[in-house]
Amino acid sequence: MTSVKRLQLTLAIMKPHVVSSPFSLHDIRRTILDNGFYVVRSKRQTIKLEQAEQFYREHKTKFFYNRLITFMISILLICDHTNSGPSEAYILAREDAISVWRRLMGPTKVFQCQLSNPDSIRAKHGLTDTRNATHGSDSDESVRKEVSIMVPQFCFDYWKQTEEPMFRNGRVQFNDKQFLHSAHES
Repeated sequence: MTSVKRLQLTLAIMKPHVVSSPFSLHDIRRTILDNGFYVVRSKRQTIKLEQAEQFYREHKTKFFYNRLITFMISILLICDHTNSGPSEAYILAREDAISVWRRLMGPTKVFQCQLSNPDSIRAKHGLTDTRNATHGSDSDESVRKEVSIMVPQFCFDYWKQTEEPMFRNGRVQFNDKQFLHSAHES
């Protein structure tokens, strides 16, 4: 008897400089769809300070923490008149979603990525190690933690019991304008 492999979820975040660049955002969205991901939830939001601090808590003692937090939240910096702007969070689904998404993103460090993985998302759209275009969860545990911060209304139990079987069987429709797949009964 063959066991049915469930779809795995991952959280993908498009960082503010990507969202503000229509070419980059379109290219990354095309990469997501071309690699067989379902977009289970799609949310554009300006990340609040509390969200960013909670999301990046594990990096609090690292040298880049303040720069990362400042970049991810929308703060008008008087000195240089830049605005980080909104991010987009996608809950993506497919078999082995975490590892596939992380492979597509490439290494965190943009310069290293441009040398070792020139076709990756970060090599093509990353600017610096902080502005490296995207984020992706590194484990199922991280997915649950990160989704609870970025898309708190998402219900994992409802997904698993109701939506996942329909997505797994291809009973979905895609809305290009919303960049979102939705399950349907027929």
